[in-house]
Amino acid sequence: MRQLTIHILFSVILCSGSFLPGSALAQKGKTSHVRDTIPVSDSIMMKLHSPRKATLYSVILPGLGQIYNRKYWKLPIIYAGFGVMGYFIYFNTDNYLTYKSAYIESVNGDLNGNYASLVNKYSASELLSATEYYRRNLEISILITTVWYILNIVDAAVDAHLYTYNVTDNLSLRITPDLLPPARAFRIQPGIKLSLRF
Repeated sequence: MRQLTIHILFSVILCSGSFLPGSALAQKGKTSHVRDTIPVSDSIMMKLHSPRKATLYSVILPGLGQIYNRKYWKLPIIYAGFGVMGYFIYFNTDNYLTYKSAYIESVNGDLNGNYASLVNKYSASELLSATEYYRRNLEISILITTVWYILNIVDAAVDAHLYTYNVTDNLSLRITPDLLPPARAFRIQPGIKLSLRF
């Protein structure tokens, strides 16, 4: 009987494993392993893409925000727009200053000045009208250039916000025939059902 009691006690100790020195270490290691491998979401692992940085880069230098967003194909469009508007600003400024100076010479009665060809060809009112025309075009060119600059900043900010937006392959449109419930006519009408899945 004594042997049976010892045998049962020994078996219980072996099976429980709570009094064995190695089991405590194993348990400790197991909990530490569980603590060390807390699942981390993919969004934290992915390097954060900052819309603020993209906006600031585009404010400092147009196109720099697009480079940050890796939309390199937009650079030629941005700089082509600035190039065209720069040309119009230069052209309208040059003509505005030319006709303004010619108008001043015409009003002063200077027929042999630097702009004698224009003074002798046009009247003072025509020179004034041309001056106002090119001044208005200059202002419009500067306004469009400013809008283009702002659009470049907005584009960089929006692209940065949508940088991590994922369009999956599950996006689909399904078109099926359907029966519409009766409305004005008191009978069921045939129709088409559009189902968009995303």
